[in-house]
Amino acid sequence: MSPRILAGLGAACVAASLALFAWLHVTPPSAGLSWSRRTISQYALLDNGWAFDAATLLLAAGSAAVLAALVRARLLRAGSGAAVALALWVAGLVGVVWFEKHNWAVGPSMSGDIHRVASLVAFLSLPAAALLAAAPWLRDRRWRGPARAVTLGGVVSLLCFTPLLWALVTQPVTGVAWWRAIPLGGVERVLGLAEVVTVLLLAWWAARARADHRAPATVA
Repeated sequence: MSPRILAGLGAACVAASLALFAWLHVTPPSAGLSWSRRTISQYALLDNGWAFDAATLLLAAGSAAVLAALVRARLLRAGSGAAVALALWVAGLVGVVWFEKHNWAVGPSMSGDIHRVASLVAFLSLPAAALLAAAPWLRDRRWRGPARAVTLGGVVSLLCFTPLLWALVTQPVTGVAWWRAIPLGGVERVLGLAEVVTVLLLAWWAARARADHRAPATVA
């Protein structure tokens, strides 16, 4: 299958995922949750939680298709740091669905702990993948434009993650629980949107490429 078709399929899955997430925000009972305080994965515990699972798995499937497109287009090599990081993003998304978050109505759980780790892996792996994928192409005459756009997506995603890091680091000093120190739900939604846009930028890049060129020897 050509990189363009794979990238198109990936982008379509990501777009469908965004539509489902948007639907969750306006449909009861999930519409009643606070966008600023409640994380998106809280939706999985509600009656329409199937939509959260479907949206997250669509995002994972779309991202996997984009990864395949990038490899087919020879923009990155299978087994490279960028490919591994993008695969970890996909695995993290699947883990978020497979292991539900803590249901505080009944207390903490092992599933909730794994869910939190999977979320962290996903959130950090995607910007790392974007930066590693773009780095070898930043001086390439043909692809420096897309590479810079992908780099920007990765940098913005990392910047969106910094409030979470700040909350964790300052908790011992302030005594305020990290999930209360910031509007966690709002931060997560902005971060998630930035990362989804970055995936779409990777898809756009792969769709423009053809498999008749070689990745630089320095590709990560």
